[in-house]
Amino acid sequence: MQETISSGLLWWSWGFLVLYLGGMLLFGYWGQQKVHNADDFATARGGYGPWFLAFAFAATTASGATFLGLPGIAYDVGLSSMWYMFLYPVGVYVGVMLCMTLISRAGNSFGSRTIPEYLGDRYQSDTLRILVAVFSLMLFFYLAGQLVSGLVMFETMLGLSEGWALIITCGVLMMYVMAGGAHADILTDGAQGILMLALAAMILVFFLSGVGVEGGLAGLVANLKTQDDNLVKTLNPDSVLVGSWWAVFAIIVSHAPLGLLPHIGNKLWALKSEQQRWQFMRIVFAMGLLLPAIGLGGLIARALLGDALHAPGASSNQAIPILFIEIFPTWVAALLGVGILAAVMSTADGLVVSSSQVIANDLYRRTFAPRWHAAWPEAAVEAMTLRISRWATMGTLIISALLAWFLMNMNVALLVWVGVGGMMAALAGPLVLGALWRGVTAQGAIAGFIAGALTFLVTHSGAINPEWFGSGGALRVAADWLAYQAPSPYSCAAIGEIVSVLVTVAVSLRTEPVPKEHVDAVFGTAA
Repeated sequence: MQETISSGLLWWSWGFLVLYLGGMLLFGYWGQQKVHNADDFATARGGYGPWFLAFAFAATTASGATFLGLPGIAYDVGLSSMWYMFLYPVGVYVGVMLCMTLISRAGNSFGSRTIPEYLGDRYQSDTLRILVAVFSLMLFFYLAGQLVSGLVMFETMLGLSEGWALIITCGVLMMYVMAGGAHADILTDGAQGILMLALAAMILVFFLSGVGVEGGLAGLVANLKTQDDNLVKTLNPDSVLVGSWWAVFAIIVSHAPLGLLPHIGNKLWALKSEQQRWQFMRIVFAMGLLLPAIGLGGLIARALLGDALHAPGASSNQAIPILFIEIFPTWVAALLGVGILAAVMSTADGLVVSSSQVIANDLYRRTFAPRWHAAWPEAAVEAMTLRISRWATMGTLIISALLAWFLMNMNVALLVWVGVGGMMAALAGPLVLGALWRGVTAQGAIAGFIAGALTFLVTHSGAINPEWFGSGGALRVAADWLAYQAPSPYSCAAIGEIVSVLVTVAVSLRTEPVPKEHVDAVFGTAA
């Protein structure tokens, strides 16, 4: 790739990169000035209004998987990818709307700093808090996906080797997140969200006008049809991701808990006023529907490049950056490359903060400190928690960088879902159902969490062998179907979420309920 990059693109890319990195470090310094204790580092509680927080929230939700992986899927499967583009935000924000009132209010009331801590308080269960915290380390794969996205951008736009691209991506994140924590995360994400929305809107206009393709939009569709008739079908039979109506349904269901994952859900506590919740939701929902339009760039890239990115040594993850180089003036291509880097960083920094809090808050402050440092004053425990938060940030990045190095050739969207799919399947019962139904018990939440996680891991790993069930019968049909769904993380997550909810209900109906006084406090009703 490096040999094909013009000197003009390199100069412009480096120039914009220096400006971008300088801006991020300034935001990190600004965030550092706002951090006075471990709670500030973890949540930035009550620090931002609905507009700026909406930019940050939408930017964190739309990650490198959206800005590189989604165009890559569109490049591979064609027009049917639009089901994914515009249905996944519906699932995400419906899930957030269902749970936001309870989680934001109760979380602030309990002083929760993380989603695992909130769940532990919601069900009065240290076991659930520790279980969710430890399993959430699966999100290292999610972070690895963001680092791969950054690697692709640095390699494609700057001509760097893979090693240096990964080092720079991690170095930038480490500097500003270790300094400012959640404040740096939200400040940088808000600014990056504005740039990302502008980029998505521009790609939408280019797609509708068929820019770069003879005959405009109609010519683009005709071009895709000439390459492969399946590229223009409503459902692409060659792809398990969008090859059936079940797959389409699974996209909505599987994404419902996404906005409540630890690195996203904790931003709900940064809203200044609970009265601003619905204004925030209206703004962020509109932004969330626009951002996936970036995936349409993958369709333009397929029309212009043919199947060139399926050649050895190439990757459909490169569809968007190569498209920019093909159709834009050099300086515009370089500027837009920085826009995609913003998408990568806006999710990566939130993941770094939330992952570091698993160690600092959920394990040290809530589990080990009461045993090891029971005699310490609260201020000393808080200072130690803040110190561990910053060191855990470094450890998180090192582990995720190693994963990114070994998995860099995997589609970014699918790599991200190795980690995120299991978490969303597991959280459907205790978190989503637990926000809607007062009757969920601690035992039901734990059982639902474990059942959802195991279901995703078993189905997505392809561990079910249809040969075990003979040559016919209902069990063989079910096993064949599950084996076919295995490559789709969205389908496996949807199956896991359904299992999680059913198991949560079944166990909750047969186990001791959470005390009514506590449930009333959680749901904000009078005892």
